[in-house]
Amino acid sequence: MTHSANPIPPHSGKLLVLTPGMGAVATTFIAGVEAIRQGNAQPVGSVSQLQTIRLGHRSENRNPLIRDFVPLAPLSDLAFAGWDVYPDDAYDAAARAQVLNPQDLSPLADFLHTVKPMKAAFDPAYVKRLDGPNVKPMKGKRELAEALRQDIRDAMAKAGASRAVMVWCGSTEIYLRPAACHESIESFEAGLDANDPAIAPSQLYAYAAIMEGVPYANGAPNLSADSPALEQLAIERGVPVAGKDFKTGQTLMKTILAPGFKARMLAISGWFSTNILGNRDGEILDDPDSFKAKEVTKSGVLDTILQPELYPHLYKDLYHKVRINYYPPRGDAKEGWDNIDIRGWLDYPMQIKVDFLCRDSILAAPIVLDLALFLDLASRSGRKGIQEWLSFYFKSPHTEPGHVQEHDLFIQHVRMKNTLRVMAGERPVTHLDEHEE
Repeated sequence: MTHSANPIPPHSGKLLVLTPGMGAVATTFIAGVEAIRQGNAQPVGSVSQLQTIRLGHRSENRNPLIRDFVPLAPLSDLAFAGWDVYPDDAYDAAARAQVLNPQDLSPLADFLHTVKPMKAAFDPAYVKRLDGPNVKPMKGKRELAEALRQDIRDAMAKAGASRAVMVWCGSTEIYLRPAACHESIESFEAGLDANDPAIAPSQLYAYAAIMEGVPYANGAPNLSADSPALEQLAIERGVPVAGKDFKTGQTLMKTILAPGFKARMLAISGWFSTNILGNRDGEILDDPDSFKAKEVTKSGVLDTILQPELYPHLYKDLYHKVRINYYPPRGDAKEGWDNIDIRGWLDYPMQIKVDFLCRDSILAAPIVLDLALFLDLASRSGRKGIQEWLSFYFKSPHTEPGHVQEHDLFIQHVRMKNTLRVMAGERPVTHLDEHEE
């Protein structure tokens, strides 16, 4: 990866945020941005909007907001477009998702009615519990990819946008392993022409975005831009990419708690996690093939954080189990329940119970905003390829070949802020004593 010399080119014009999927997450994000623009809400949960960044020594007392420190696109200059298998506009889709209260949606209705989904590139073979009428005719995969590229150009022209970013907010596809078509861009494009079944719809969106020079983030556990073919294409086209699978509820808690246990050298014997949720995501994950993709990203965080190879007595025999259960009465109000069996001094046992009654889309919406703004910033800064510094937002961070995924939320946070410092010409902060820095 490369980055340009300072200063970072300034933002100008409109930034179009494209969301494959205009369901609960995307409409909560779009509605939230508009509510903030109208002065009716605050961007709670958004690092890019609310968090400060320390510059230099602590005694210098330089702590600007991140959005004042680097030239992010302001919320006033964001425009929105997306694709969905249902034809509902953003207002009707948000009302159907029932994440936001009717009294909060009502002042946004005029604007949300203007955001209408384009026809999706969709194949029910990859998402078995989802179907809808607003889909492109079943053509070859090459034709679908080219149609998505045209959609991007048309949406940018309609919005009057000078730049765009794409953030996948669609459903979890069935679990796919990399195949021969993913080894190079030549083999991938040959796979498009041959309608290779190893190329899922989410890969078509990623390919279309990268070919159009549009930064891409993958918010689901799908095999999407994380293949040698599309990584190579992102480098060649100078496009930043990041992923995958938004870190929202239960996994967010794991990446907060597990580093604390490890820091205090507390042993863990078992970690049992179960979830109930009733939104469209829950229904789709009720299919075993889709759940397999999610299970891989949700289950992988503990080993990397705890390093059992270095601390075998503490973590080698950890039993880790993850379950997701579809429970329609809950809607988007997910409950994540964790039982953690830990051991302390002399291996005496203790237990921790966590019951997180969260709202998936409320936690995911500010992630979509931050990724859109930070990827646009990265693009203007000349960064291309995999943006590991955005691992903070993902369950299964997209990393360079040979790199180990970092799941510790606090290490991810330091790395993200230090990357922003370096991009803007400031020194990274090491948190050493000021006389040593």
